This record gives sequence, structure tokens and C-alpha cells, in this order.
Amino acid sequence: MDGDDEVPQLDALPAAILRELATAPNDAGMSLPRLGKHLGLGASVLMRALSAMGHARIGGVDGPGWVRVTQIDDRWTAALTQAGREFCERHLKP
Repeated sequence: MDGDDEVPQLDALPAAILRELATAPNDAGMSLPRLGKHLGLGASVLMRALSAMGHARIGGVDGPGWVRVTQIDDRWTAALTQAGREFCERHLKP
């Protein structure tokens, strides 16, 4: 097995978020309040987890770029990127 075939180990929270975002009907993703309601989580918990799964550089390490968080006016949404969609299809099959 080469390095590309290794399944990354994810904690339950990031895996749950990725699975939930994968159910969103289109590329627009899901509002943060809706995502939080589905997962039983507050916005601050979601934002921390989403930040670690985005492109942000945290602790000198680039994130995997699986999600993007956007704000339009007062509405925050989270969506899978193409890389996130591919990761879910490959590693998080239901």
C-alpha cells in the first residue's frame, strides 16, 4: 500500500461534519445554524472544526482544504470543496 492509499484517522467531530456537508444538495453547502442543529453543536465548536478542515495555516501546518466557509451579509455557510468531496467519496462512505 502506498501513502496515497492510507486512510487518514479523523476524530468523530470532523468526520460527522464532513458527512453532513456531503448530504447538502448542491455546491452552496449548508448554513452554519442548520449544520449545528443537525449535529447538536454550537457555532463556536463548528467554526473551530471547520477552520482546521479548511485552507487555514494553523500551527505552521496548512489545512487539508476540505471545506470552505463563506459569509454573505449575515449568513454563514459551510460547503465541501472539490478536495473535500473527493475525500468523502474515498474515505467516508456510509
